[in-house]
Amino acid sequence: MRPRLTPALRALLREGAARADAAGEVDREALAALRAGGLLATAVPAEHGGAGADAAAVNALVEQIAAVNPSMAIIAFQHFAVSARIADWGTPRQRARWLPSLADGTWLAASAWSESGAGAAKQNLSTAAERRADGTWVLNGTKAFTTGAGVADLYLVLVRTAPPAAPTGGYGAAGQTFFLVGADNPGLVPDLGLDLAGMRGSATGLITLDGAVVADSDRLGPEGEAATVIASVRESGASLGAVAVGTAQAAFDLAVAHARDRGLMDLPAVRHRLVGLATRLEAARAVVERAGARTSADPGLTTLHSKLHATEAAEEICLDVARMLGSAGYRDGAHIGRLLADARGVSLMGPTNDLCRELVAVSWTG
Repeated sequence: MRPRLTPALRALLREGAARADAAGEVDREALAALRAGGLLATAVPAEHGGAGADAAAVNALVEQIAAVNPSMAIIAFQHFAVSARIADWGTPRQRARWLPSLADGTWLAASAWSESGAGAAKQNLSTAAERRADGTWVLNGTKAFTTGAGVADLYLVLVRTAPPAAPTGGYGAAGQTFFLVGADNPGLVPDLGLDLAGMRGSATGLITLDGAVVADSDRLGPEGEAATVIASVRESGASLGAVAVGTAQAAFDLAVAHARDRGLMDLPAVRHRLVGLATRLEAARAVVERAGARTSADPGLTTLHSKLHATEAAEEICLDVARMLGSAGYRDGAHIGRLLADARGVSLMGPTNDLCRELVAVSWTG
């Protein structure tokens, strides 16, 4: 059984999306409902209180959330991603410490990987961690575009623990390490100053690490080998393309409602145009489902393809729907305008679409 949104939660998330877009900040009521709904347990193994679901179930749930609230879908996706990384790379003690609280919604997880100047491939990090004589680490630097900033309870932070290595053409670099840092750490300061054009309810902002002290037991995975952990993300089959598919579904639903409300379904040209949109949507959904099922010869490549295809298809579908709506959609605050900005935002999220292309190309050239 795959987890599904209840009608009540779906309605709350839909209402929260409109409020968040107007306010430019996360809707706390919708987020609280998501945390209390039991769905955050999806990617946590059953032995730690979770649902033990696979990437296919994660993708399906993220798509459902995105169809009513793309910003909340991004927050959920990041939570699932961090939960899965702890399940895969955490020590038994780390899994027992964090996973039960991530499963029941007591804690919300977020990723803090990006930073200004590091590039899409995260190969020139300035955020660094220094080991002290007592074995603890001190983290300093600023992470940018952190989804869930200020609302997450636990951050998976990517830092440099060795001198910068030469670019490899991959994602991440040697000498980088992951740490799990609690929001209650006095050296971690969130800043929601980013005013995004899309995903306005995703609480995407900056995270400043100013002398944040963490124990070595807070390190996730081997020291200096974060790139290996990163590579495992796409191998899992969980795809940001699921957010794009849900966003495109919302746009398609707007187009169908518009045609019905105005009596346009009697026109073959309108019906055929809708069929074209539906076919592109189904194709995008199919490649995301293939990524989650991990049935291809190279699941990691399929995940990259799914993100590329789904995000590009979603933006095209949203744009075509905006054209269909005409003046009805050309108003400040129009739903289709918000969806178009959200769809475009997914293509810029890591790995960005340009980096996805490069990672696919590198697989051919070695």
